[in-house]
Amino acid sequence: MIIPKNVEELASYAENGTYVFCFMADWCGDCRFIKPYLPEIEADFPHLPFVEVDRDKYIDIAKMWDVYGIPSFVVIKNGEISARLVNKNRKTKEEVENFLSSID
Repeated sequence: MIIPKNVEELASYAENGTYVFCFMADWCGDCRFIKPYLPEIEADFPHLPFVEVDRDKYIDIAKMWDVYGIPSFVVIKNGEISARLVNKNRKTKEEVENFLSSID
């Protein structure tokens, strides 16, 4: 999991290549629910690098990408949003993996 140090670093991932941006927050119970499964999910999709986005630290990015519920997953391919799993509901490992399988 890549954790960007600043908005410029986060933007650099969005501009080139394909990345899965995981919007979360420390206070979010549903985020804490899915977080332990993320290493397994990443291992199942080794061709997709994951970027953890602190929704509170990068609130302007969340607004720009219409991420109003967390945890949420946005796939960016060469600067364009190519897929979204964005809502306020708790996500299971199976849901996230089904979503990621649909973009391959």
